Amino acid sequence: MGALTAPKLGYNTGYWGSGPPVGALEAIKEAERLGFTSVWTAEAYGSDALSPLAWWGAHTKTIRLGTAIMQMAARTPATTAMAAMTMDHLCDGRFILGLGASGPQVVEGWYGQPYSKPLARTREYIQIVRDVVRRDAPIDFHGEFYEMPRSNGTGLGKPLKSTIHPLRKEIPIFLGAEGPKNVALAAEICDGWLPLFFSPKENAFYQNCLDEGFAKSGDATKRDRFEVACNLMIIPGDDAEKCADFVRPFLALYAGGMGARGVNFHFEVFARMGYEDVALRVQELYLAGKKQEAAACIPLAMVEDVALVGPPAKIRDELARWRETCLTTFLLGGPASLLGTYAEMLAS
Repeated sequence: MGALTAPKLGYNTGYWGSGPPVGALEAIKEAERLGFTSVWTAEAYGSDALSPLAWWGAHTKTIRLGTAIMQMAARTPATTAMAAMTMDHLCDGRFILGLGASGPQVVEGWYGQPYSKPLARTREYIQIVRDVVRRDAPIDFHGEFYEMPRSNGTGLGKPLKSTIHPLRKEIPIFLGAEGPKNVALAAEICDGWLPLFFSPKENAFYQNCLDEGFAKSGDATKRDRFEVACNLMIIPGDDAEKCADFVRPFLALYAGGMGARGVNFHFEVFARMGYEDVALRVQELYLAGKKQEAAACIPLAMVEDVALVGPPAKIRDELARWRETCLTTFLLGGPASLLGTYAEMLAS
């Protein structure tokens, strides 16, 4: 895992803006041609992750198709399992089910679902999804958050088994996670981890979290096949500061604008990196509507901890520390015309 082998490359289409991202299909085709091993879609409270993945994935043959991430609050566990089995059949076993709990603003504000105890809720959710996909028996699950069949309904519900047979009885499940307990949970019950903001200097911290999860899983071989697929922003250019300006608004949005004051998991990631004072200032400005000022106060060092910016030679030098981490796949974005350049940088 991680530094034992050279990280693979994946392509991340990211969130849609006001409409579909221009050139996404062209970039996905180019990524497959270049040997990228996976392509990923996202959702929050705009486009969904599954429809674009199915549409674009129909134009591919070998690349794995993943969701980064499907919001658990958006679908019941059974609906998610149905979608996963359907997608897996349609792409001939190339589907990766990336799931995440999101945060209370989206879960309660957009999906109208409760957010309490996200770790315990995630554990139940994934267990049901796995049980549905395995199709070993009708689903008869009675947990704290999910109950199939319901006990307080009409009384007519009965345990059911999926009418379709899965192409694979074990569809890979990756978990989007940032907090230490959630990262450990990913290693315990999932097949992969999808970090959003990862810094090589935090590798030991995250490796400890993963080790805790591996130990709880009871599977001695899990560590060897576990995957960690992480977004890696690459902005090449002569001036590192100017390149960092392309990243600063993104970091400001997550550190300052996502979640609420005191309940922002992205904020906590940057605080653990040693940027709590900066993150507090960013949050203060962003929540006051001063987005440009919030982005401007992010130092170059904070950008360089989570992204590669500056001259190509500098990027190649800094790549060494990324290769020595637990990451197994670098997820890249950008237009088709730049993917070859990025791939060459990462391969050298």
